[in-house]
Amino acid sequence: MRSTRKVAVTVTAAAMLAVTASACGSSDVANDKERSSATAGGDGLHAPTSDEELEKWKNGGWKNWDKDTWLREAADFINPIIEDLWDADRLRDADKTPDDEQQPSLPPGDEGATDPQPSPVEARELSTPYHSASPATGKLLFDMPDGQAVCSATVVSDPADPGRSNLVWTAGHCIHAGAEGGWYRNLVFVPSFNDKGLTGAALQSAAEEELSPYGTWWATEAATSQQWIDGGGETSRTSSAYPYDFAVLKVTDPDSSKSLEETVGASVPVWFGAPTSADIDNIDARGYPAAAPYDGYGYQQYQCSDDPARLSLDAEAPTMHWLGCTMTAGSSGGGWFTRQPNGKQALVSNTSIGPQDDNGWLAGPHLGADAEEVFDSVSE
Repeated sequence: MRSTRKVAVTVTAAAMLAVTASACGSSDVANDKERSSATAGGDGLHAPTSDEELEKWKNGGWKNWDKDTWLREAADFINPIIEDLWDADRLRDADKTPDDEQQPSLPPGDEGATDPQPSPVEARELSTPYHSASPATGKLLFDMPDGQAVCSATVVSDPADPGRSNLVWTAGHCIHAGAEGGWYRNLVFVPSFNDKGLTGAALQSAAEEELSPYGTWWATEAATSQQWIDGGGETSRTSSAYPYDFAVLKVTDPDSSKSLEETVGASVPVWFGAPTSADIDNIDARGYPAAAPYDGYGYQQYQCSDDPARLSLDAEAPTMHWLGCTMTAGSSGGGWFTRQPNGKQALVSNTSIGPQDDNGWLAGPHLGADAEEVFDSVSE
């Protein structure tokens, strides 16, 4: 997305690095449940109401993206499990990171809390197997109107179910199209996708078990902010939704009796209300970048580590974390990690936006009270 103004030193363009989603409002509406929390799932209020309707959905009815019938409100999320849909070919061939036509202004705001643009940090591929290097991270796959799409995501700890979390953190724009659309479909999380980092012929002939060594986890509940639903998306001209670009999913593997956390052996706590970038020494961002100069599919997992800076897009919204990093579209939703005072690693943000023309930086939301409310709505 091209900006109409420069921010700080040389920020002239920004683009969302995956599809669309939303997050909570600013802290002054943290107690407004209707405004700041958009949750769906559980009882499936708008799910197919009969076996016949469910079969129609599974047999291709989900491919109807008519905007007049595209489910978009908080309670509308449905994601019926379609057996064998995500086979090896589909896991391998998902390649969409939607074109972003947004042109938000990027004015300095939040009392000028914008730092000089970070210098690019070259992303490096994680060591393999990924389940040893980063067991809580993985790839998010889903369907949108123009095809199969990809993002990144992280297994996060669930205080309501210690040691047995089924919660996944990602970007809001990875699950919902925003103002001009609705919920994406067939959302699945694949922990340690392509665990061995296969390439070439080995990748093309890889079995489903090699691409999804810990199973394919279907989203049963989803939460994002009403601000994203109301104002985010590819036709938005405002930057006010980006500081709230986060989401939470509850997932299940129909072929497993174990929780996600038990299966992968790890989860990461979310650090709500962490210090601003000015008071954090280092952030490590991880994800599966797909857009050029990467392979177009996001087969390998990468990371960047750098001291964060501050990026303010809207004076009424929280200042975002800003990181030098060369990862591109596909890395959206990937976790940003730092050390808490107790020395333990925690998630403090997720990849949201980056430059359109020169992949040198990423920005992610600060996770405050609004993000915590969205999280609690799924955890509880």
